Amino acid sequence: MAPPKLRPQPWLEPGFVLGGLVPFVVLAKRAWGGELGADPIAIALNQLGLLALVLLVASLAATPLRLVLGWTTPMRLRKTLGLLAFFYACAHFALYIALDRGLDFAALAEDLGKRPFVLVGASALLLLVPLALTSTKGMMRRLGGKRWQRLHRLVYVAVVLALVHFFWRFKTLAPEPVIYAAVVALLLGARVVSWVRTSSTRPRAAGPSAGRP
Repeated sequence: MAPPKLRPQPWLEPGFVLGGLVPFVVLAKRAWGGELGADPIAIALNQLGLLALVLLVASLAATPLRLVLGWTTPMRLRKTLGLLAFFYACAHFALYIALDRGLDFAALAEDLGKRPFVLVGASALLLLVPLALTSTKGMMRRLGGKRWQRLHRLVYVAVVLALVHFFWRFKTLAPEPVIYAAVVALLLGARVVSWVRTSSTRPRAAGPSAGRP
């Protein structure tokens, strides 16, 4: 017996966008009210960066959830989660430039050259830029399915760089980044296992002697 078809849920993606922006609004409200403690810039930077990482990892979980559990709804939200992650990563970097460095681009260039922590984070953000710009169905059609998929594999590099940036923030081996790294390793491992299984069951191309008597 075929599983029942899910009813259309046009509210799902807009609802996730609104829900995903709630932490930003709450953080802005707390900052405006002076409720972020003695070092508000550092606290805001840390929270924005963590939100970007959480949403990026959540977007990567969509495909493994479909492969392992058969859940298809997360696939509809994958792009939304990725764009929200990009938004928070941009907010994180913009806050760093505007308030932490006071729009001093010479100081920013010095940080990029002398602080690998900053360089790795900026590299992760740069890799997300082409993914955000090509996230629409129109861009997918222009690029073609295979080329689009190859481009969007940059997300794996971006999430690894984001994890390295996260590890460096703690400066010690703290449990929190280790947990995130384990989750990412599990998600990527599920994709690798699926790819190996698909490759092993895919019919091989016929050799030059195929079809000869």
